[in-house]
Amino acid sequence: MPTTPSHREKTRDELLRLIRTGGGMTRADLARSSGMSRSAVNGAVATLLAEGRITEVETEQKGPGTGSGRPGVKLVAIGGPVAGLDFGHNHLHVAIADTFGRIVGDRRVDIDVDLAATEAMDAAADLLEGLRRELGLDSVEAVVAGIPGPVDVRTGLVQSPTILSGWVGRSPAEELTRRIGVPVHVENDAALGAMGELYAGAGRSHEHFLYVKASHGIGAALVLGGALYRGGTGLAGEIGHTNLPGSTELCRCGSRGCLEAVVSVDYIREQVAHTHPGLAAEEIPLDDDADSVSRRILEDSGRILGRVISVLCNLVNPTAVVVGGELGSSNNCFVEGVDEAVQRYTLPAAAEELVVTRAELGTSAELRGAIELAVRSPVPAYGAGASH
Repeated sequence: MPTTPSHREKTRDELLRLIRTGGGMTRADLARSSGMSRSAVNGAVATLLAEGRITEVETEQKGPGTGSGRPGVKLVAIGGPVAGLDFGHNHLHVAIADTFGRIVGDRRVDIDVDLAATEAMDAAADLLEGLRRELGLDSVEAVVAGIPGPVDVRTGLVQSPTILSGWVGRSPAEELTRRIGVPVHVENDAALGAMGELYAGAGRSHEHFLYVKASHGIGAALVLGGALYRGGTGLAGEIGHTNLPGSTELCRCGSRGCLEAVVSVDYIREQVAHTHPGLAAEEIPLDDDADSVSRRILEDSGRILGRVISVLCNLVNPTAVVVGGELGSSNNCFVEGVDEAVQRYTLPAAAEELVVTRAELGTSAELRGAIELAVRSPVPAYGAGASH
């Protein structure tokens, strides 16, 4: 069962990130960039060297008159390419990145992920294999996948038939590992979105924030103290099926009045389609170029979501709410609606330091999060097929 990362683990992760993104750094560079003491840097570097995640290489000898005739030593990350898999409710996105986390190739297809688990996992393995061959790679060293439903942190099994019915009782980590031939670590997709924003997006300046994925479903993830909070069994952040009093819309889970049934891409498109006769729902823009009626509907939907989010803000006191997914990433009106409700219903003292913002990584946050965790392998693991 995964545990909350310790301060030492966070220090190592931060230094590894700096080494990767900098393409190699000296200990002095690390101390200067991180603001850590030299002793803290040396301790973390010793651990990373022992784990085989970095190595030391000599730099070129300095020339005459530079004050030093000895070569310097810098630290560089080692390891091969990694892969990220993003299973959405209606799509699959696969990418391969180099050891520095730079994506070198990706493929995306539309597929019914919810009801076709076997087909979706087969497609992921095939896409990854094809992409690997196309790039001329012998293998990938680590794979992280995100699925749009909760995974039990104790067993690695999907256990919520109301959210991801085609996957219930299955271990995606084990099944993907068997198909791909490399240990696969599996997370909830919103959790990966939060990790993407934490490492490379709007969450970089926040230790405590809430990430919300607003798309065909509604999911959320909590980052507390700079670490992902999963809860006792991995269900933390599952807000999509929160009941809204007075709402009767039928949800795919079989209940009525769920948040996801009222605030989702599909439901909003149905509403907008009534005012756009002659246009198919999927043809109507929901981005910042939307017409005034569509913008009003989007803003109202954002307010509904924001009121639910305000409860979480009162509970855990984050300093930011990062709104991603198809709705949060493409429309300011929707995010403004979320912001208005969050500011209105969150306690004034908590709201004073709280910002609501669009995800910087857009709809790529989940895939970016998968890559970021993969390059930091070994990642926290659970389930027989997870990475160690």
